[in-house]
Amino acid sequence: MASEEELFANIDALLEEEPQLPPPAERARLREAAGITQARLATALKSTVQTVKNYENGRSEPKSPRLEAYQRLLNGWAAKYPAHGAPAPAAAPQPAPVPDTFTGPAASEPADTPSPVQAPAAPATPERPARPAGRPATSSRRPAAKKAAAPATDPRFPHGPLAVLDGDGSAYGVDGIVLDCPATTVPELVEWTLKESGLGAAKLNRYGKDSDPLIVLTAAAAVKLGLPERLEGHEQRRSLRLPEDHPVVKQVVKAKWQLTQRGFGPWARIYRKAQGRDRQCVQLAILSWDALDERSWPGVTEMEPADIARVLGVYATRVITPRGSTAVSGLELMTALRPPTKAVQDPETGNWVSGYNAGSLGTEPMDPAPPEATPEHPVVVNSGWTGGFLNEEAYQWVRSVETLSDEECTLPFAVGLDLNTAFLAAAARLVVGLSAPDHFNAPKFNPKIPGSWLADLSHIELDPRLPSPFTPDGSRPTGPAWYQTHTLAYAQELGHDVHPIEAYLRRETGAYLDPWHDRLKTAYVDTLADMGVTRDLSDTEFLAAMEQHKQKDPALAAVLSAIKATVKGGVGKLRERPQGKHYKEGETWPALSRPTWRPDIRAAVISKARVNMHRKLNNMAKMTGLYPLAVLSDCVVYPSPGESPLDFLPYAASGKPQPGAFRLGPTPGLAKLEGVQSMLWAVDLMEKGLNPARHIKGGDAVLDEGE
Repeated sequence: MASEEELFANIDALLEEEPQLPPPAERARLREAAGITQARLATALKSTVQTVKNYENGRSEPKSPRLEAYQRLLNGWAAKYPAHGAPAPAAAPQPAPVPDTFTGPAASEPADTPSPVQAPAAPATPERPARPAGRPATSSRRPAAKKAAAPATDPRFPHGPLAVLDGDGSAYGVDGIVLDCPATTVPELVEWTLKESGLGAAKLNRYGKDSDPLIVLTAAAAVKLGLPERLEGHEQRRSLRLPEDHPVVKQVVKAKWQLTQRGFGPWARIYRKAQGRDRQCVQLAILSWDALDERSWPGVTEMEPADIARVLGVYATRVITPRGSTAVSGLELMTALRPPTKAVQDPETGNWVSGYNAGSLGTEPMDPAPPEATPEHPVVVNSGWTGGFLNEEAYQWVRSVETLSDEECTLPFAVGLDLNTAFLAAAARLVVGLSAPDHFNAPKFNPKIPGSWLADLSHIELDPRLPSPFTPDGSRPTGPAWYQTHTLAYAQELGHDVHPIEAYLRRETGAYLDPWHDRLKTAYVDTLADMGVTRDLSDTEFLAAMEQHKQKDPALAAVLSAIKATVKGGVGKLRERPQGKHYKEGETWPALSRPTWRPDIRAAVISKARVNMHRKLNNMAKMTGLYPLAVLSDCVVYPSPGESPLDFLPYAASGKPQPGAFRLGPTPGLAKLEGVQSMLWAVDLMEKGLNPARHIKGGDAVLDEGE
């Protein structure tokens, strides 16, 4: 006879099973019977029309918490609109209306992507100390701005994902909360954070891990805990670490805590091995050690602690709790949204074990194909590879002055257009390789297979007033070279035959970056909206709003900058190069041990972004007869009769922007005004071989790989 424990285990297993939905055809019937459009249902579910279509044609199924909401709606409709011939239930209760919003992620996600779920609150135990009550923050110089409705608070983390600790023991959290922290040493701070603070954040994917709490230390707090106010040395600031014999490091070790291989630097992680499902890890960020780079977090280190907490809190809520530079956070976000493993049941033993999570990059690093690697990579050095390398980089092109017409030279202005998060837009629905590369000789080109292709495009004749879409510097190819799939596909799109000589292709593919793109896009658009730049603005209103948005709320402007840096840094991190003057070619470096060291994925993003840029340049020339003066990364400079993009962008007779060319707007891939100069100034730079776009943008960094 079964024991009570076995019976309860079986019942619990049934309770944990996901709700069962009616067949796809019945879902569509019920929606149509209720007179609801797919677009309206998508809005209610905080999803997309395509996702609803997938639900109704059986291509995908919703995940929690959207699953429960969708089931509730279908059950209500089923009671009101029974199938033909089926008896209607007697006195069926009127179902509650579907609310406009559900507790769940703010970003729209593909249906095959697991949605964030909140774990149940940990049961209260007598051994667990009571968490300190929060008090309102009063030290901020600026009153907190109005915020959009926040998601439901996870009961395990009532005080949010992070806190900024000042020298008086006040720990400033999100939403104006201030906690009293009695810690006087780093080990005491770690214990307080894990046991009393109520800090942390729920996992972003049902198969992922909760985010560890972040404690940001002001200079005064660092000194109080026995740390030096500044780290000094000949190395770059980000490379500096406390020596192993420093008293604080000894305190950490004596208390049986551990440091990661990064040591005790600006972003120190202190941990113990997890006990069961409970992680024991705290992330520290030390402001006076330059933890927050001014390029990514402009002005944040000069803010009051409460304002710093607000900036980091918005970023943590919309993107991820920072674990290092924005580049590191961009890479961590990829893994958090596509965890490498999930629990699977062993068919032989019935036990739950860790297994591969489909669509992820897995747990083991993967060697690139030789042309995808860097010259110092062991794959290249050990094999003696001399066959060339992919050169898929962003545009850095200046038009030849000789190609300027007299009419162009008489135009008074040079206007810079910058594409909003162009590389993020390129990551949308981007199919990349998930398996190791296989080599092929003389393959037939297939634009749907991600990989690297050796082909000769030097015969293709293009307008010299436009940059070549095949090279970063815009010059015409001179012979066979390696190209990513999107580059060759664009050559086909332009009407040219493509005959690869050889290729390295991947058999298993997937849209790995989709959830990453969706979350960052939502964060970017929502933050701009909070600053008054919304999608419903006319082009004139949009330009006016963009002129003032940074001054309107410097804190949110810093969040916006950090989101953009997360995109570029995250993509750059996919091909992080070795660092340090002692490195020798052929040796491995730490980044190679990550499954996310994937130069082929970086090349795919950049290739698609560059192709997207050229497609717009080409369409602009056809619609307006205008040709660019220069292109740098995601910024293009045009000659213009006026100081506004409205003076040269193509518009239909109705006043609507023409599709295919550059358009203004706040979403990724659309353009905004970046700067205006005189045409004479631009021509002078071009004659000197300088890029006007670089000066308009102030030398914007392009996909930094060394973060």
